[in-house]
Order: sequence, then structure tokens, then C-alpha cells
Amino acid sequence: MAGSLVGGASEQVSRSLVKTLGYRVLMVVITVAVAFAVTDDASAALNIGIIANVVKTGTYYGYERLWARISWGKSAAA
Repeated sequence: MAGSLVGGASEQVSRSLVKTLGYRVLMVVITVAVAFAVTDDASAALNIGIIANVVKTGTYYGYERLWARISWGKSAAA
């Protein structure tokens, strides 16, 4: 079995990590585009996009793992 389940979570850590990174790449692109529209400075926009999203990546990953442990709204596996 690739990856591992953590604390009885129904989603593998590797899946959460891939989802997190894919989402964050999309968010970097959006943040840089918005920052560039506001600042009209490509370097500043890139810095804003990268710094904001590095911080948010860790936060999102932790949030995903927390929700993976919450049974509310999940159906039982057959």
C-alpha cells in the first residue's frame, strides 16, 4: 500500500500531500496575477505569491489532515 493512513484517517497522507501541492500551485498563479494587477510590478507580485502561498500550504495541509480524521459527513466503507 503506497503511503500510509494516519490515526485511522480514511485518506492516505500521500493523497493529501498531492492535493495540497496541486491546489497551492493553482493559488500561487492566482495570487501572483492579482498582486501584479494591483502593484504592476512583476517581482513584487512573484514575491507576494510565493511567500503567501508557502505559509498557506502548511496551513491547508494541517486543515486537510484534521478533516480527514473527522467522521461527520462521511459514509461507511462497504
